[in-house]
Amino acid sequence: MSSLYLDESLELGAVTPGATVELSGDEARHAVTVARVRTGERIAIGDGRGILVRGVVVSTGARELALEVEEVLVEEPPETRITLVQALAKGDRDELAVQAATELGVDAVVPWAAARSVSRWEGPKAEKGRQRWASIVREAVKQSIRAWLPPVAPVTTTGDLAGLLQGTRMLLLEPTATTPITDIRPDGRDLALVVGPEGGIAPPELERLVAAGAEPVRLGASVLRTSTAGPAAIAVLNAALGRW
Repeated sequence: MSSLYLDESLELGAVTPGATVELSGDEARHAVTVARVRTGERIAIGDGRGILVRGVVVSTGARELALEVEEVLVEEPPETRITLVQALAKGDRDELAVQAATELGVDAVVPWAAARSVSRWEGPKAEKGRQRWASIVREAVKQSIRAWLPPVAPVTTTGDLAGLLQGTRMLLLEPTATTPITDIRPDGRDLALVVGPEGGIAPPELERLVAAGAEPVRLGASVLRTSTAGPAAIAVLNAALGRW
């Protein structure tokens, strides 16, 4: 299977087989000097907006390479989008959740400063944290060879979630919920999966989110870590939406 490289500045909409696509900058430098891509190898280049081109590398430089296109793949956006609202967590547990969720096909990521989040993104740290998650998402897209690059929103508070996700069906992962996530059926709305931190969602937050229209759902009898709960739920939703 070919490796994927991303360049969001590329306009691949008019590219046809036989054309040449040039990759430059840091992404090309990584391909040539780190991954050691050489002339004659087959790779894929994507724009992060639904188009992948596959072909043979015909030339390389220190910070550039050229691809002769053999195949153009166009992927339409999903009918039902899934957004992961991931609570900030200590260590790298939130990052593990974001990485796995991206590989599993999540369409957008929202960092959530929950009441029980040990990690805090404040001041300059807020944008630095968002950029870190965006980098993790980007690398996960490349690893899983996805055509769409999910955006990562700025960190949000519980009070802002309802407004941010207006018109979206919010599914709140809660071990005490009576409705299993396997009972969820698509109703035409996009989905937002809300995952709490290590200590769970605080009762006042739970009440506030339910009052805003969120539906508490459970995964099963066991209680999963915040790093695995979101990806597990996304796998279930992928089956329900017919993605798998």
